[in-house]
Amino acid sequence: MAMLFDPFRELDRVAASLLDSRQGPRLMPIDLHKDGDLYILNADLPGIDPGSVDLDVDGQLLTIRAERTPRGDDVKWLAHERPSGSFLRQLNLGDGIDTQHISATYDNGVLSVMIPVSEKAKPRKIAVQAAGSEAPVEVTAS
Repeated sequence: MAMLFDPFRELDRVAASLLDSRQGPRLMPIDLHKDGDLYILNADLPGIDPGSVDLDVDGQLLTIRAERTPRGDDVKWLAHERPSGSFLRQLNLGDGIDTQHISATYDNGVLSVMIPVSEKAKPRKIAVQAAGSEAPVEVTAS
């Protein structure tokens, strides 16, 4: 079997293993976009047991926690680049979010969190009554 040796990659791996305290939670990469009245957050969590994912909202702080359990000690690693342990991500939701209706799904290693905009934060029409007129003029508030 032919193997490609990259000394810089190996140096990077060794440095990461020396600097990694293995105690703190790892960061999970996310994508966040808005689709109409819904924010959609996608977090990469490959190899995570869906039962270990914990999502909670405290005020305006959304916290995502997950755990990837390590293989047993009896494994002889040839390459070991996927970190195990705790993963954590916290996001400040800000005002205008309906925290009561946040939902989440986990599919193919991706956690998708749907974060709806609250009704009070959505744009709406306001009728403005012109002085001396009986017909209201509609104005868009944003």
